[in-house]
Amino acid sequence: MHLVLGIESSCDETACAVLEDGRNVRASLLFSQVKTHAEFGGVVPEVASRMHLAKLPPLIDETLSRAGIQLGDISAVAVTRAPGLIGALLVGLSYAKALAWQLGIPLVGVNHLEGHMLAARLEDPQPEFPYIALIVSGGHTAIYRIERPGSYHILGNTRDDAAGEAFDKVAKLLGLGYPGGILIDRLSQKGNREAINFPRSMLHKGGYDFSFSGLKTAVLLHIRQYEPKEADLPDLCASFQEAVVDVLLEKALRAVADQGIPRLIISGGVAANSRLRALAAERCQASGVGLFMARPAFCTDNAAMIAYAGWEKLARGQRDGLDLGAKANESLF
Repeated sequence: MHLVLGIESSCDETACAVLEDGRNVRASLLFSQVKTHAEFGGVVPEVASRMHLAKLPPLIDETLSRAGIQLGDISAVAVTRAPGLIGALLVGLSYAKALAWQLGIPLVGVNHLEGHMLAARLEDPQPEFPYIALIVSGGHTAIYRIERPGSYHILGNTRDDAAGEAFDKVAKLLGLGYPGGILIDRLSQKGNREAINFPRSMLHKGGYDFSFSGLKTAVLLHIRQYEPKEADLPDLCASFQEAVVDVLLEKALRAVADQGIPRLIISGGVAANSRLRALAAERCQASGVGLFMARPAFCTDNAAMIAYAGWEKLARGQRDGLDLGAKANESLF
């Protein structure tokens, strides 16, 4: 039995998980800092780091207890090392190093995006390689061709805002609060998606790049012109959300067709969006494309995906030393 302890602390979620033999998630726990950062309208890096420092040790203890194991049963430690808030990353990385040194077990650093790219393989059925991956979150929106673990090729990226960032900024414009994506999703379920014809930036241009700054500006101009009341918000949110989701899926399915790979995985925090999940299922079924999405808890930041990505690295014989460093920005390509 091979047990990997995963640690994730790249932003404002403190997460731990225990993965058995690369398939069975024995336990996966998360402490969210959302309520704390909501007071400031967004994540405060120093506050996030201090909260990780306070919450990580007891969370690891609780994770081990839920998994029914002792600390000495752990075979390896996998930890997010990049990208993210540097202070937050260093908290998790430092703790992981200490555990690996204390227990005399392997340490492996994981790029956060790699965790998202492989998260769908925690579910049954697992997507076969190769597959196309749409990674969409607050910090990243991109399309990749995944040949196998460790072999990734970027096909398209956002030229400005990530989709999740656009959700948060539009929510702020509407005075909804933070985090914006969840609030817009909830309001959209009561609204008319066709009420406002917001632009679909770069929808008909070749390639797979995204741009959401123009859509954000269109929402701002609409607010200034029409001064929407509370009763108008569901329609506005539904129309904005539909514009984002429409572009995401159009580009992703274009990549699927062009690359000749009939398998699409969607991951990242925005992959928990109810409209994205429903429309993806609808369009993939109509196109004969296999769709693989992890459960919402494994789409948002979590340690199970970090443990799995670490397990794949360990299976390839990769190990990191205690000189492993954290990076705020790091490309896989």
